[in-house]
Amino acid sequence: MTLEAIRYSRGRLEVLDQLLLPHQTVYIPVPDADAGWTVINKMQVRGAPAIAIVGCLSLAVELTTGRQFETSAALLAHVRQRLAHLITSRPTAVNLKKAAVTLIELAESTESGGGGVDKMRDSVVSACEAMLAADVADNRAIGEHGAAALLSSASAGSPVSVLTHCNTGSLATAGHGTALGVIRSLHAAGRLGRAYCTETRPYMQGARLTSYELVHDAIPATLVCDSAVSALLRTGRVQAVVVGADRVAANGDTANKIGTYQLAIAAAHHSVPFYIAAPATSIDLGLPSGDQIPIEERPADEMLQLAGQRVAAQGELTPGGGI
Repeated sequence: MTLEAIRYSRGRLEVLDQLLLPHQTVYIPVPDADAGWTVINKMQVRGAPAIAIVGCLSLAVELTTGRQFETSAALLAHVRQRLAHLITSRPTAVNLKKAAVTLIELAESTESGGGGVDKMRDSVVSACEAMLAADVADNRAIGEHGAAALLSSASAGSPVSVLTHCNTGSLATAGHGTALGVIRSLHAAGRLGRAYCTETRPYMQGARLTSYELVHDAIPATLVCDSAVSALLRTGRVQAVVVGADRVAANGDTANKIGTYQLAIAAAHHSVPFYIAAPATSIDLGLPSGDQIPIEERPADEMLQLAGQRVAAQGELTPGGGI
């Protein structure tokens, strides 16, 4: 059975609450854009592609089941306002912002062309649904091309072992995944030696989510401590590191889950190839370099607590409000 992070039919959206995994499987109804903002901001759904899809589909559900509009101008203003709000839910990933621009331009084009309320609503909803289908196709293509790239550098017939970080699979996308999609494609081809995944502190997306997907798909895997990555790479057991991306700047600078930077440094030191697996929707050509990428500051409790239980000493440990 395929893992589903997103369940959608026109007028109805549910997302898997990833804060409860791997111990509980609970789907949350998302009836409107406000609920979409909440599940994204709280990281009940996460992963740059999934954030964009859930944000847009939450608007699609609202437009399908919510209040009616007398004019196309009023509907256009509503679409603009709701998408602007959704973008603020997680600022680092660019996918949702790019999707919002596409939807707004579509709505504007419909109005300028004389289309009425129904046509604008149907056009926006259909475009959101098309994004869902396109993401699955894109991910499968990323998986196949990524696997081929890794195998092109491997000895004929030899297996390839891959280290990945955070979660970039079916739980982070509409299906299959990006970096984890490469691992899935290698496994399907019978050429995966072993998948290594990091814990990915402080929210443990690797331990909670990636390992969950790997076990679900019966992919040979090893979970490693974040602090053990350099030691692992030194052994020569890993032939490639493949990670996802929240945003890629015009010069190739990439923002991804915290911990990716030191992983890249360790890979370079040990001469292990390092790859970014991401869809075109994660590329932001409007930013010259990574220096302009907005970096989200998450609440301190995400590091100080685990499942609601404080694991750090009591006292003020983040007086500056950040690192």
